[in-house]
Amino acid sequence: MAQNLPILIAGGGIGGLAAAYVLASDGHPVTVLEQSGAFGEIGAGIQLGPNIFRMFDYLGLTDAIRHVAYFPPGMVMHDVRTGEQVVRVPLGDAARAAYGYPYGVIYRADLHQVFLAACKVLPNVTLRTDARVESFDPSADHVRVHLADGEALEGTALIGADGLWSHVREAVVGDGKPRVSGHIAYRAVLRRGDVPARLWSDDVRLWGGEKTHLVTYPLRRGELFNLVAVFHSNKYDEGWDTFGDVAELNTRFAQACPQVKELLGKIETWKMWVLCDREPVKNWTDGRVTLLGDAAHPMLQYLAQGAGQAIEDAVVLREALRFTRGDVAQAFQKYQQARYLRTGRVQLTARFYGDIYHAAGVQRELRNQMFQSGTESAGFAGLKWMYDGIDPKNLFH
Repeated sequence: MAQNLPILIAGGGIGGLAAAYVLASDGHPVTVLEQSGAFGEIGAGIQLGPNIFRMFDYLGLTDAIRHVAYFPPGMVMHDVRTGEQVVRVPLGDAARAAYGYPYGVIYRADLHQVFLAACKVLPNVTLRTDARVESFDPSADHVRVHLADGEALEGTALIGADGLWSHVREAVVGDGKPRVSGHIAYRAVLRRGDVPARLWSDDVRLWGGEKTHLVTYPLRRGELFNLVAVFHSNKYDEGWDTFGDVAELNTRFAQACPQVKELLGKIETWKMWVLCDREPVKNWTDGRVTLLGDAAHPMLQYLAQGAGQAIEDAVVLREALRFTRGDVAQAFQKYQQARYLRTGRVQLTARFYGDIYHAAGVQRELRNQMFQSGTESAGFAGLKWMYDGIDPKNLFH
């Protein structure tokens, strides 16, 4: 029975579509169930490390990504109060030399569109909207999924790629609500013409300070300018894609240097996200049901790896299915075993980098001294394990 059924994927975000494309490319019939009325992606810019470009190359999507990505020449960290440069890490050729692949930035909607367009080309991908997964009943050879409108679907397997507040995770892991970090992100995008030349930079720039930081970088080959302001707040305990409080933003950055204040002043309307993650878990699989991306291992944004780890998940899942010759339950276990330590390390390291960015007092002075000495490489040398990525062809033996 299961051999003739599609793999069902709950969630049509970047992770869900990446999984759909990867699995369908191997001949599996796939149905993506997106709860919204249309396939789309909210948010602003995201950074793409060399490990993610390695996946694009493996999937044959590099040219499509290059068409819409931007490749900054460097990454710079400043002190948010004084404006002093703490460290500059060269990217461009330096990233390629170190890792074999570039470091880029991209508009989240553009990355989503690349995977959506790739899925639409494949005849064995079915894309459904207004299809919210309410519950599911697994059995030995298939999974029955119940949608919110009462419809029931049969699938050979179910992949929960339904994000931070995953319904599938609650049934599989059952660990309740996500962990609220107390950090708030305000995101906005400006057209290049709206950014004064003195404030523009081709680099990824981060101003870090006590419980605050601001990140800026170009998008869409330099046509847009991305701003992300992050600060600690107890005003919200949960939220997603709501409008930010400009007064609170200005209060949190009241001690920032003039350049940062001027950049923040260019934005009249901000979108706000409460930043959450979860504790790493070893098991996110139950028979023919497994999790992917934020549903499996949500992480804070400080390493810019959320989308990238979801894409890695999709690739590993395909390799596991190849290795087990389509034995779904066995493949899901191997996929999970290959992923949980790496993704857990990213989750925990992202928390640590939040502390580095938001350092105060002696911690701030020590950070600046270490980075400015040149001996610590801004901590990026310590991320080689992450940026080297995974070798899909040598995952299973």
